[in-house]
Amino acid sequence: MARTVWDSSVGKKTVMAVSGLIMLLYLVVHMIGNLKIFFGEGEFDHYAHWLRTVGEPFMHYEWTLWLVRVVLVAAVVAHATAAYQLSRRDIKARPTKYVHKKPRSSYATRTMRWGGIILGLFIVWHVLDLTTGTVHSGGFQTGHPYQNVIDTFSTWYGDVVYIVAMLALGLHVRHGFWSAAQTLGAGSRTRDRALKATANALALVLTLGFVSVPVAVMTGVVS
Repeated sequence: MARTVWDSSVGKKTVMAVSGLIMLLYLVVHMIGNLKIFFGEGEFDHYAHWLRTVGEPFMHYEWTLWLVRVVLVAAVVAHATAAYQLSRRDIKARPTKYVHKKPRSSYATRTMRWGGIILGLFIVWHVLDLTTGTVHSGGFQTGHPYQNVIDTFSTWYGDVVYIVAMLALGLHVRHGFWSAAQTLGAGSRTRDRALKATANALALVLTLGFVSVPVAVMTGVVS
């Protein structure tokens, strides 16, 4: 039964919608956590430490954080796999390019594929930079996330990579939220305007919220 659902286009779109909403929920929480950097080093580092102790003593140190990571990785893999397979299926169904582009196709819709690739590459870079410290620009300090963030956004390439990725994220969320609502049956003629407004608002808030951190470091507001 599960295989039959997965093999269908509707099933793949449903997987994309559900996994996308899981990632969206994480992004909202992650953005709120990032904004704690404006309250100073002590507040930000304390928040990062708290993430590793959530659920204690029932959960061991970092267990909850690892559980969240596993769910996110599963969501990302499911989302990317479904998107790729749907794309391949669409190409096979239409072997020749459209003579005329769809006039109502938005910029976000046309760039969903490239936006997904950009975000996938960014996730790898972001983890290697601020989680493992493998490609970190300065001396990576375990347990001092505030200083690590400052180091990253004190470099021009760190700012460019992050800001470009967040702009791609905004476009992805703008189209993806509305598309997920349609797939899960929440859309209707009376609700479409509200759903599109919500998608636009989410995309704008997330983009501005995430971009505000490197901008604050660049301008010296956070140092």
